[in-house]
Amino acid sequence: MFRDLATLKEAGVPLFCDPETGNYCVPGTYFLPPTNFTTEEALAVIVLCHELGDQESLPFYEAASAAAIKLENVLPKRLRDYLRRLTDRVHIQLDTTNPLKGKKRTYAHLMRAVGERKMIRISYDSYTDNQVLQTKLAPYSLLFSRRSWYVIGRSSLHQEVRTFNVGRILNLEITSEKFQRIKGFTVEKYLGNAWSIINEKPVSSIEIEFSPLVARNVSDVLWHKTQKIIERRDGSILFQAKVAGFNEIVWWILGYGGHAKVLKPKALQNMVAQEAQKMVTLYGFDTELKTNLEKTSKKTTPKSPKRLSKGSSKSTKG
Repeated sequence: MFRDLATLKEAGVPLFCDPETGNYCVPGTYFLPPTNFTTEEALAVIVLCHELGDQESLPFYEAASAAAIKLENVLPKRLRDYLRRLTDRVHIQLDTTNPLKGKKRTYAHLMRAVGERKMIRISYDSYTDNQVLQTKLAPYSLLFSRRSWYVIGRSSLHQEVRTFNVGRILNLEITSEKFQRIKGFTVEKYLGNAWSIINEKPVSSIEIEFSPLVARNVSDVLWHKTQKIIERRDGSILFQAKVAGFNEIVWWILGYGGHAKVLKPKALQNMVAQEAQKMVTLYGFDTELKTNLEKTSKKTTPKSPKRLSKGSSKSTKG
């Protein structure tokens, strides 16, 4: 029992001993007061909690599923049954994510450090530097983007604000040293015009032509906050945006294969062309592909009809 009490205290749960009964109690003020949800509000919360609380959907948010169950249990039976029927038929499918197995403790420490504004020391497996880095970090914010959790903060090693993948943090220690965030810092300002999470310089205007086959798929999605879509008569589209760096967007373009053509800038054209050439070389198609394409072209190209010389005629018996 005492071990359980110690665990609750470490988690920050306030406890007191009732002198009359000798029982340990949690003050009623520790729990959230009742909230009057509308049907739409309750449905939205329950669906999100159930779907994102799945360990495979959003790492470290499995507690959301428990929260949804608690909310369901306090609702009137008629409304509870109605919402359960609906939630069974509403699903949210995110992109494949990094489950971050074995990193739950790291995430919990990061949450605490961010909340208490305490400096941390981390050992970080840097793929870019191909080595383990040691740095002191002022953790400003946690960010979930695309497939994983990241911590954004000022690094003593780099002397600037950097982004670190939680899955690559090998060791973390919370210090007693407090930090102050840079005045006016927001994640939105930090990311700027990045395609995803890498804000590189300079910001460049890009133009990409998408064929009619994929045009609708591209234009239906808000890929970037600066994007503009110009529709063409042949069904193709021109995708325009102002992007900070090309290292992320190049992979998005390559995903559309021969249905995406970079019109500008030249630097982005070159990056896409280089990666495409690497793929051709990887499969050994440098010369073989060219030969096969030429043979295929000759077979499929229709022959032009023979012209008749002047004065000649061709009759058909009827």
